[in-house]
Amino acid sequence: MRIQIDPMRPKPRTTQHVADILKDGGIIVYPTDTVYALGCMVSNKHGLERISQIKASMKPKSIIFAEIKDISEYAKVGNEAYRLMRVLFPGPYTLILPATRLVPRLLQSKRKSIGVRIPDHWFCHALVEQVGEPIITTSVPMTDERIHIDPIEIEAHLGNRVDAIVDSGILPDIPSTVISLETDSPEIVRYGLGPTELIEAA
Repeated sequence: MRIQIDPMRPKPRTTQHVADILKDGGIIVYPTDTVYALGCMVSNKHGLERISQIKASMKPKSIIFAEIKDISEYAKVGNEAYRLMRVLFPGPYTLILPATRLVPRLLQSKRKSIGVRIPDHWFCHALVEQVGEPIITTSVPMTDERIHIDPIEIEAHLGNRVDAIVDSGILPDIPSTVISLETDSPEIVRYGLGPTELIEAA
């Protein structure tokens, strides 16, 4: 099922419909401020297993939030991390932080860390608020060494392996910039969308 949204104009009824799919244990493809992502509620263990099967990988996933204040429940936020969040969020960045006990092991890296995001997209913010908990985010798997940017193409590729595809039109093919804050100083793990001058100068 493909559900179309206006990337610039929020529609609460549509958001509620997608939130209900997640609350019923579903997994979705949804737009972020970078690429299309696979997601489910962070408490949905079966959903996470389904996503890992689609990705053919048990690698760590990230989670998205609506507000900075909620991140400390799932990640250990030090002074430097909080400073960067205030500057970078919402935006096309993923911060890797030490995970708390609330984060399922399937989401954590071997170093017991978790990626956190607040995308600059109204749908992500509204969906997390409607669901009432963070949502898993991981890019739609690539074919032919490229990222899927067209929701129609994604629908053809994934078929009935997901419960809904939220169509926000063609997105950029550049993922988020990933910054590790597992030590005292920030380290750029992956260059993506978004400037990095502030991080590199830190």
